[in-house]
Amino acid sequence: MNSEGSTVTGIIGVISDTHGMLRPEVSRIFSGVNMIVHAGDIGGMDILKSLGTIAPVTAVHGNTDTGIIASFLNDSETFKFKNYRFHLLHDLAHLGVDPLKLGIRMIISGHSHIPLAREENDVMYLNPGSAGPKRLNKPVSLAKITVMDNRLLVRHFDLESFK
Repeated sequence: MNSEGSTVTGIIGVISDTHGMLRPEVSRIFSGVNMIVHAGDIGGMDILKSLGTIAPVTAVHGNTDTGIIASFLNDSETFKFKNYRFHLLHDLAHLGVDPLKLGIRMIISGHSHIPLAREENDVMYLNPGSAGPKRLNKPVSLAKITVMDNRLLVRHFDLESFK
């Protein structure tokens, strides 16, 4: 229980678009998470291995992932965490499932490099933003999902201002 009497039952670290760069802030922010999901454009298996030292990783390949990583990972994954079903993919434009029919509570995607958390028709859509190299004027960010009192709470972290 936390100080307000709420119970946290699990935390997922959410990252995308690392493009071969794993910033040191990631390990501090993801310390203590139960699992990590990577929404593609990973940039190499070494990124997944490093994330795996923090927590178990579920990942999908993105449009820039080639070679062994593209052949090793699927383009989407549906998984369960606590009492919730999640669907992970790189580009939301390629969503090929009906989340309501499958009982999916959250869709996690990357690709746009723009952080997003919105709810539509009882489905939450989350994009952690890009955690890799800075691109134009887009933020460098990632997210955490906290399961607390049977709710999903999302928090984005701006890696450029995180100390």
